[in-house]
Amino acid sequence: MAFAKRMTEGYSFPASPPTCHTIMARPTPAEFDKTKIVAENRRARYDYYIEEVFEAGIALTGTEVKSLRFGEGSIAESYAEVKNGEVWLVNSNVPEFSHGNRHNHEPKRVRKLLLKEREIAKFHGAVERKGMTLVPLSVYFNSRGRAKVELALAKGKNAADKRATTKDREWKRDQARIMRDHG
Repeated sequence: MAFAKRMTEGYSFPASPPTCHTIMARPTPAEFDKTKIVAENRRARYDYYIEEVFEAGIALTGTEVKSLRFGEGSIAESYAEVKNGEVWLVNSNVPEFSHGNRHNHEPKRVRKLLLKEREIAKFHGAVERKGMTLVPLSVYFNSRGRAKVELALAKGKNAADKRATTKDREWKRDQARIMRDHG
């Protein structure tokens, strides 16, 4: 009854209740969307135990993007480090763009990686306390055309561990060969 009284007294209400549009972060897929792989660090899986893998954006200049789109670039000897709450990719090589002018980029410059604060804090804690390393596994373009780095939180292997890994890989290869021949 009170509602009908207010309506007659000149109060107006919106036709539909206001809605609250919250913008949520896109969920991280289990496997990263790699459309075009530019560079891979194949040795990293041999030299390190890979604990966790993250996807990070990378801050690039225009000529660096063009050079990467041509498939040039190397992360074989590179690593990432946390400094002042930011993550930096060190010692990665993106050669100068062949059609660039005098404003071309420096090939071995330190590049900033774009991550969430929670991930940066996790990296900082793991590197400081557990003695782990941040190793880039690959550089690629996703389906939206953005350059990304697949970054791993890893622990180094010693020589005996590397021998054991090689021995296991060879045994699995021999097993597959035996099963194929006698299967």
